[in-house]
Amino acid sequence: MPNPDPAFPIESLRRDTPGVENVIHFNNAGSSLPPQIVVDTTIGHLQREAEIGGYEAANEAGARLDSVYDSIAAFIGGRPDQVAVIENATRAWDMAVYGYPFKVGDRVLTARAEYVSNMLALLQLQQRHGIEIVLIDDDEHGQIDLTMLERELAAGATMVSLTHVPTSGGLINPATEVGALCAAYDTFYVLDACQSVGQVPIDVGEIGCDVLSTTGRKYLRGPRGTGWLYTSDRALERIEPPFLDLHAADWVTERTYEIRADAKRFENWETNFAGKLGLGAAVDYALALDMDAASARTVRLGELLREQLQTVPGLRVHDKGAPSGAGGSGGRGGIVTFDVSGFDSDALKQALSDRSINTTSSGAARAHFDLGARNLPTLIRASVHYYNTEDEIDAFVAAVADLTPS
Repeated sequence: MPNPDPAFPIESLRRDTPGVENVIHFNNAGSSLPPQIVVDTTIGHLQREAEIGGYEAANEAGARLDSVYDSIAAFIGGRPDQVAVIENATRAWDMAVYGYPFKVGDRVLTARAEYVSNMLALLQLQQRHGIEIVLIDDDEHGQIDLTMLERELAAGATMVSLTHVPTSGGLINPATEVGALCAAYDTFYVLDACQSVGQVPIDVGEIGCDVLSTTGRKYLRGPRGTGWLYTSDRALERIEPPFLDLHAADWVTERTYEIRADAKRFENWETNFAGKLGLGAAVDYALALDMDAASARTVRLGELLREQLQTVPGLRVHDKGAPSGAGGSGGRGGIVTFDVSGFDSDALKQALSDRSINTTSSGAARAHFDLGARNLPTLIRASVHYYNTEDEIDAFVAAVADLTPS
């Protein structure tokens, strides 16, 4: 099939990605195939630790480690002092939300697409602090209902917690419109961007979030065990980390301490330095791309996959999100979920894996407000990235059809 994106450097991107020679990788929302520079950077630092010692290697790489914050800030439109590098998106989110000074009766608004770990945390905070969790329903496209959200904001709310791109479907929530409403009602806004950073362009100033958490391993194509937390100036003023160490604070006198002023207050002293450098390499790789073009390609591949899958007898696509051209910052991205009548989704996932085709599954036990409410117990999740090809989509759909004869 000819390349529909002639200006997009798909050939060089695939040359940078050794894994494409081994698998059709449609599990990018789980963990993408990293480019070679990320692999070399990460392994190179581990090798240096072996040669001269861990502390010494970190000291030697000090300027490069500092530059990771500059790269992240440039990538999301923030400042380096607003960035904390943390081991994953969930722990980054936890550090901010568990550190928020909740009072009994505070209302937290969230949506059906909220990520499972975030909901577990909110339920624990409800038991611990007596907060009220308010579920904002979906609109006709399956994204957060902005009319209901504004009504609940007007009734009074302390925080909005939103997952930008959920794990269980193609939805991209309208994060910018949510941010405008939060600003209008002076409500603290927490955005989980673990599956949107690297998939869609992110500008924290445009979105208007107080907190943004994300991971390195998904669409950013960084190492596992890496991520970051962005905190606005208001968030830095308001949130105290739920726990401290000698990196997050200074022990001033025997009985006093002082928390550092920047976002590094949310970090730990001990960290994965090789992973941090690999994360920086992934961000720099993304910065060198035209993210608008990369995102457009991912979205187009997602739509192509949805269209072709629906030609398979008995197959149903279950994605939510506004169709292209509906307006706003929402829509559908590169995550496609489906099932096939009469076939177990987990068994189909394994059969695809046996053919060197990577997918994963999404279950209702991790998405009660979404899949559970739609009576969808388990779905196959196929998530494409800009480095995937139309030929891979053809091969994937042919494999699904072959494994699920009507």
